[in-house]
Amino acid sequence: MEESKGVIYILTNPSFKEYVKIGYADDIEKRLQQLNRSECIPFAFRVYATYEVDCRLSDLKIHSIIDKLNPNLRSIDNFNGQKRVREFYAMSPEDAYSILEAIAEIHNRTDKLKLVEPDAEAQNDESIAEEIQTETRIRGANFTFSEWEIPVGAVLEYYKNPDIKCTVVDDRKVEYEGEIMFLTSVAKKIIGKQNGIAGPRYFKYKGTELWDIEGRNC
Repeated sequence: MEESKGVIYILTNPSFKEYVKIGYADDIEKRLQQLNRSECIPFAFRVYATYEVDCRLSDLKIHSIIDKLNPNLRSIDNFNGQKRVREFYAMSPEDAYSILEAIAEIHNRTDKLKLVEPDAEAQNDESIAEEIQTETRIRGANFTFSEWEIPVGAVLEYYKNPDIKCTVVDDRKVEYEGEIMFLTSVAKKIIGKQNGIAGPRYFKYKGTELWDIEGRNC
């Protein structure tokens, strides 16, 4: 029976979207199980792409290429006085894939390159992670309506029910059911949740979600 070949892999993780992990595995499924065994990360690693190779440690050549092109992409830190050089790179999975694709084309081995389509679970994790990052960014910002070009008197609609409305009364607050309060307080009152809420996440202005307005005005 022919011995199974290992792969150079590109892994992504919604927990740190700015990085990809590039490495080698004799058994990619076993490697995923090892990585995802930890409870220290919110989301699981996913295979973005694989490139079948004939020898182990082939990924080191790719690491060397990337490090020479831009040594600042590699994740390197110091812990307890020891330097730690990791397989994580601050680049998009598309850019990482382009490197593998170029190598495969040079060696006429594009048939060994595989781009893995994300399953429903992976897509859901990506969506959740994106929402968390957006809420964190909004909560961390010094939110004002004027910065988002929303005037006093503007009517905001709850994103799930346009019949639930509040009115902007100044640069930071709205009127809802006769009370003047922050938008986050309104969201908490509607949802019935007290923690982990960023008010702008739950409202629309003129049919556009506020976080989309915030993104355009960054």
